[in-house]
Amino acid sequence: APAAPAAPELNGKAGVAPEGRPLAKPPVRKLARDLGVDLAAVTPTGPDGVVTREDVHAAATATAPVAPEAPLAPTPAPEPEPAAEAVPGRETRIPVKGVRKATAQAMVTSAFTAPHVTEFVTVDVTRTMKLVRELKQDPDMAGVRINPLVIVAKAFLIAIRRHPEVNSAWDEERQEIVRKHYVNLGIAAATPRGLIVPNIKDAQDKALPELASALSELVATAREGRTSPAEMNGGTATITNVGVFGVDSGTPILPPGESAILAFGQIREQPWVHKGKVKPRHVTTLALSFDHRLVDGELGSKVLADVAAVLERPKRLMTWG
Repeated sequence: APAAPAAPELNGKAGVAPEGRPLAKPPVRKLARDLGVDLAAVTPTGPDGVVTREDVHAAATATAPVAPEAPLAPTPAPEPEPAAEAVPGRETRIPVKGVRKATAQAMVTSAFTAPHVTEFVTVDVTRTMKLVRELKQDPDMAGVRINPLVIVAKAFLIAIRRHPEVNSAWDEERQEIVRKHYVNLGIAAATPRGLIVPNIKDAQDKALPELASALSELVATAREGRTSPAEMNGGTATITNVGVFGVDSGTPILPPGESAILAFGQIREQPWVHKGKVKPRHVTTLALSFDHRLVDGELGSKVLADVAAVLERPKRLMTWG
């Protein structure tokens, strides 16, 4: 096969053919003519000194005349937008302070510090409701306010006694688990000043009548705004009675420093399978939130199941208590 013709040798200036013409492909030459660019004045960057399209564009940009800038007309400074004004009667602003502020800070700290887990159980509490009616007629309970919350509190205390590991706190500074051998039972109470959680000191030692009296006094004091700071400090486990608001359940947030909080939902009469037959029964839902650093799923489930078992068969108040 005949050998390919050798590439034209450059003569003098790089990128110039022997006949003196710059090396460029026909489309590039046409582009130069259209842009009014002299190829001989273009510095080639292509292989073997070939002028490329980019070289032509660069030369055209470098030689283009710069139009003088037109003087800018003065523009007035933008007027600040008027601040939005609340229409009278449309909004009310309430300063956050006192009990509400302290509660909000505590809840935020707890929610973003303790890893919460919540478990639920629905239970037949028909026998508990029967026990409440009987206790109200018992002469030994005269002058004591008896309601389902008292039985729930006692059931929770029994479950804690059976599983004492749940009654603990996490000491972040010293990296220790603090096991409590006493139960200061907190009761979340809605008051005109906001939610507060006073607690019954050493609730584990109180018999049912004593627990009922302490609970009644705690709630009354809270609603009257007479709860002292000491009564709200040192809680170890808490009950929140959301059922009084017609709510079935929820996922309560732990009070700071506690490892478990029990939510007690509304008691409803509804169809339920009892002894193989569908009958109207009193049913409620319980929810237990716990700190997963201290309480694993097995322990939390056992505590919740024990509370449900006592409420289902309140005879266990004697056999387990």
